[in-house]
Amino acid sequence: MVAVTPTVAAPPDPRRWWALGALVASMLVLGFDLTILNVALPALAGQLGAGTGELQWIVDSYVVVFAALMLPAGLLGDRYGRRRMLVAGLAVFLAGSLGGTLADSPALVIAARSVMGLGAALVVPLGLSVLPSMFGEEERGKAVAAVSAAMAAGLPLGPLVGGLLLDHYWWGSVFLINVPMAALGIAACLLLLPESRDPSSPRVDPLSAACSALGLGALVLGVIEAPERGWTSAPVLGAFAVAAVLLTVLVRRQRRETRPMLDLGLLARRAFLFPTLAATLGTFVFSGLLFLLPVYFQEVGGADAFGTGLRLLPMMAGLMVSARASTALVARLGARPVVTAGLAVLSCAALLGSRTGPGTGYGFTALWLTVAGLGFGLAMVPAMDTALGGIPAEQAGSGSGLLMTLRQVGAALGIALLGSLAAGAYRDGLDTTGLPAPAAGAARESVSGAHAVAERLGLAGLARSADAAYVAGMGRILLVCALAALLTAVLTALLLPGRRGVPAPEA
Repeated sequence: MVAVTPTVAAPPDPRRWWALGALVASMLVLGFDLTILNVALPALAGQLGAGTGELQWIVDSYVVVFAALMLPAGLLGDRYGRRRMLVAGLAVFLAGSLGGTLADSPALVIAARSVMGLGAALVVPLGLSVLPSMFGEEERGKAVAAVSAAMAAGLPLGPLVGGLLLDHYWWGSVFLINVPMAALGIAACLLLLPESRDPSSPRVDPLSAACSALGLGALVLGVIEAPERGWTSAPVLGAFAVAAVLLTVLVRRQRRETRPMLDLGLLARRAFLFPTLAATLGTFVFSGLLFLLPVYFQEVGGADAFGTGLRLLPMMAGLMVSARASTALVARLGARPVVTAGLAVLSCAALLGSRTGPGTGYGFTALWLTVAGLGFGLAMVPAMDTALGGIPAEQAGSGSGLLMTLRQVGAALGIALLGSLAAGAYRDGLDTTGLPAPAAGAARESVSGAHAVAERLGLAGLARSADAAYVAGMGRILLVCALAALLTAVLTALLLPGRRGVPAPEA
């Protein structure tokens, strides 16, 4: 009789927790880079002479590239090695951060942010996909939760870290802080992460990836340029036409693929479509507010950068509290009433915020920001969970990728559209009567420009007019947000699945 030696599983690598720590640090940096620059917008307007459109591109360039390239970048890692592409992504992100530190014009800052978005597109999907190769089934949940929580925690930390840096150093410090963190992540990946790949993953279609990036970029370009050039001007209509053609090509190519990068057929399922719509709208409003509010706090309210970060905390606190409570509420009531209630609360908060005036105290602002945060958390978390629970298990990867992509598209359009509408309202409401043409042009570019002109020429009335015009524009935007949230709440109340595991009928 031959003795059979039992197979002994290899002990887990003791270095895996150090590797997880480095991944968490990398994700934290990527998370707060989504929001850290918002508190620097007034400084960029004042020190680099950036107008509203350039400020929108400084924020949006990162998000547009991130959204457009996240799926193909993740597939590259599956095909050619996740560790290799993760290191490449962190290196690209580091290079973009160094470029931002050295930039001396709005165009160079936009270029640096675009490079950082490319790096982030490689890092985010691969940061999660390498975990199964390091952790067993019993530990994997904790590891995924740690990485996901780091990304989420970066959002409220961004304005605080950015404000603290800006109060003590120059605006480039918000880029410089990324350099040691990215370098640490690269070293940890090289020394601690095992290589892994999935050769059976869908192939990367270069033409689809190019259509996605260029089409979304053209759409955002048209939205940002419209207030200044006119919605019916040739350049704006041309940008929209290019976006329509490229995105149509993308959709048609992806529909013909057996295993597409973007499984657009999922949008035909109500159980996926309507929670995805709710999550995308929440991201749209959240990103637009994070673009508008720092300028309001600093230019109209006179806060410094760190004070701006502190003033945003009520919204972040409300979001975290309601996101945590939403899980228990969904378990008790189902997703539909919770998501609907969250959107209704968000609509009420935006309606309340639209009553803000130039002399409104911070107490009122903190109240509606807290309510807005509560609405965001109640709507977003259950909506995302329901969207992923409403698709077959074999499509979970493509479904999560599509959901993340649409949320980032929502963020890019929120900054572009809401920022452009606010810029148009600001220009319409600003009184530049009697100003020389160069001074009037500088004042119309941004609130910061108007304050600089008012200080140089001793025109207190111009500063008051700029504050009133900006706040009036912000109020108009909040009314748009309230209406959009209310409409989405009605749709989810009628069409969202009630409980997980009870799929809605197909459209």
